[in-house]
Amino acid sequence: MRHATATTARNLGLAAPGLLVLGIFFLLPLATVVVSAFSGDAMRRFFASAELLDALVNSTWLGLIAGLVAVVLGTVVALHLARLPPGRRALVQVAIALPLTFSGLIIAYGFILVLGRAGFVTLLLAKLGADPATVAQFLYSRWGLVLAYTYYLSPRVILMLLPVFANFDVRQIEAAESMGASHPRALLDVMAPQVAPTVFAAFALVAAVAFGTYGTALALVGSQINILPLRLYSMVADAGSDFPLAAASSVVLLAVCSLLMSVAEIAAARSEARHVSA
Repeated sequence: MRHATATTARNLGLAAPGLLVLGIFFLLPLATVVVSAFSGDAMRRFFASAELLDALVNSTWLGLIAGLVAVVLGTVVALHLARLPPGRRALVQVAIALPLTFSGLIIAYGFILVLGRAGFVTLLLAKLGADPATVAQFLYSRWGLVLAYTYYLSPRVILMLLPVFANFDVRQIEAAESMGASHPRALLDVMAPQVAPTVFAAFALVAAVAFGTYGTALALVGSQINILPLRLYSMVADAGSDFPLAAASSVVLLAVCSLLMSVAEIAAARSEARHVSA
């Protein structure tokens, strides 16, 4: 009993610095924001504002569409990489993970250099008869944001799904084909149910990232597109003064991202439990 008590006290002592940092720099600011959001009528004003509700809808649309495109592209790439030899696969993984090291501003600047009004691809298309203004208008639209978001969301999906596909027992596919099933049918009936929870978890994760990010959108569209992270940025900038409303916007943003991340964690936990039981 004394040994267990001493071990518990020692563990608490070792964890104390981390808990202190977590409390000061995360829990305390979070509690302050939540209290500020609900202490007055800030939350009511948020849901009574047509512009903020429109920003919430646009952010949800952007997160879901960008997440869906990233998952589709990432699944196809991960399936292909799973068939490569381990050495070549490792080299390709390094190249794929490179966008994860860039900030949102760098990614936006890169797309401007490629698809902006004077971008490399835009000038090439102009020689073929395309209007540079039309190409640039696409980049600075919601679909341009989807394209930019997909660039750095897809590597997250690929890195999540690649171990699942690489370690999948292909003998199950071969057994289904030996019993008369076509290859697409075997993939749909045998592989898809087993990898679906991980794919869904990847979708929820990248949708939450797309919903809450603002650096790329700020550099590409500025205030042209009404999304919640950019509205929150304008509220907390030097010109902002309505901090209770900013706190309410932060809580809504946090709630949506937390919901998506919770869905991802639940799906991942169910997938892991299924693999363990199998």
